[in-house]
Amino acid sequence: MITYEQLYIGGSWTEPSEPALLEILSPHDRSLLGAAAQAQPADIDRAVAAAQAAFDSREWRDTPAAARIAMFRRFNRLREEQADRIAALITAENGSATWFTQAGQAGLTRQANAYFAAAEDFDWERTLTPSDPDARVRSVVRREPVGVVAAVIPWNSPFSAATSKLLPALLTGNCVVLKVSPENSLSMGLLAELMDRIGLPDGVLSVLPAERDTSEYLISHPLVDKIAFTGSTGAGRRIASIAGSQLKRVSLELGGKSAAVILPDADLTVVMQGLKFAALLNNGESCIAHTRILAPSSRYGEVVAALSALVESLPVGDPRDPETFIGPMVRGDQQQRVRDYIEAGIGEGARLVCGGPQLPPGLRDGFYVTPTVFADVTPAMRIAREEIFGPVLVVMAYDDIDDAIRIANDSDYGLSGGVWSADEAAAVAVARRIRAGTVTVNGAPVGFDGPFGGFKASGIGREYGAVGLGQYTEYQTITV
Repeated sequence: MITYEQLYIGGSWTEPSEPALLEILSPHDRSLLGAAAQAQPADIDRAVAAAQAAFDSREWRDTPAAARIAMFRRFNRLREEQADRIAALITAENGSATWFTQAGQAGLTRQANAYFAAAEDFDWERTLTPSDPDARVRSVVRREPVGVVAAVIPWNSPFSAATSKLLPALLTGNCVVLKVSPENSLSMGLLAELMDRIGLPDGVLSVLPAERDTSEYLISHPLVDKIAFTGSTGAGRRIASIAGSQLKRVSLELGGKSAAVILPDADLTVVMQGLKFAALLNNGESCIAHTRILAPSSRYGEVVAALSALVESLPVGDPRDPETFIGPMVRGDQQQRVRDYIEAGIGEGARLVCGGPQLPPGLRDGFYVTPTVFADVTPAMRIAREEIFGPVLVVMAYDDIDDAIRIANDSDYGLSGGVWSADEAAAVAVARRIRAGTVTVNGAPVGFDGPFGGFKASGIGREYGAVGLGQYTEYQTITV
């Protein structure tokens, strides 16, 4: 039982404006995990005011970049020391299987190291060589922090989502109010504890769990200079409209409906081992999940059979069990949403290959969904177009490479995707034609040095590496 009775506002644990605590329940069996205070608009006002005062004082933004990097290297070491505790908390809160939350700890280290390397080589300031050799004007181009950042993250991978925004925003000298989901009040409380130990100046960081209406209050706040959001496309549209009306800077990492294109020469044993993770990571509650499987007509039946065998073989159950691959959905409404999509697929005429809307046997106390595969799916079906955010995969046939690319790109989304082939050059050629921000070949992991983000309705802006740092800066040119 973990309890956070206070909120982390501006670098101090502070009494909330409303003392009532939210109970955090396990999605596995609905047992009580803990309780935590939730932020209200009055708490947002205090956090934003503290951030603005800290930014205006210039202490943090004038701290040398090397010193900021060293501070967050210390944070990263502290986080690594707590890796098992972090993984266990996220498993308890989210229902994410232990294999996923533990593997994610190494990913957090790689993400942080990529940001540190980018910050060490970042183009903070440079003097331009005049294009006209006779010019008597010298231009100095500088990077300045944007100011007060409202970072709003989802529940599905909280530590990764938090650090993907906190690290670049703080490394570049901004002050941040991080709004986290109520479901993650416990793990994000631990994040605040770790940040509290590295010596940030007062006001630079607040970490506040809150409901959606409080999130909107934060992003609409007149003292917020930039919004950094990860979440659904619907929420992203609302945030973009607010940002546009107030001319705030905004970056949005939104939903996905990613395609995995299996070329005719692909080794299906290799493909299935890769799709096990690419399509079903984190119980399918992942924006980058490859949930549209595109198979050549000549091997369609073979692909469907292999995918069905894979999905039916995956253990579903208590996420704390090391043998479990798929755990419960995070909440009851999310469980019902996924089951409704399965019913919709059946109603639209897709062929149910395995799974279905019924609950997995013996798991009625938690928010479980039976992993499901549909075949004979057409691009017009809802299950092929809408983000389900659960362990539901659809298989579609294509006739030739041009047809495969047409189907892959026939989507409102463009976040991620994959190509599988025995011929790496052929796979890369297909990847270049897919309209998505990140395309992996033969199951390669997503890297942290290059930019990550989406085309189309999958977002605006990029995270990771030097490009991610640049999202939190403004250019200033001084001419002499």
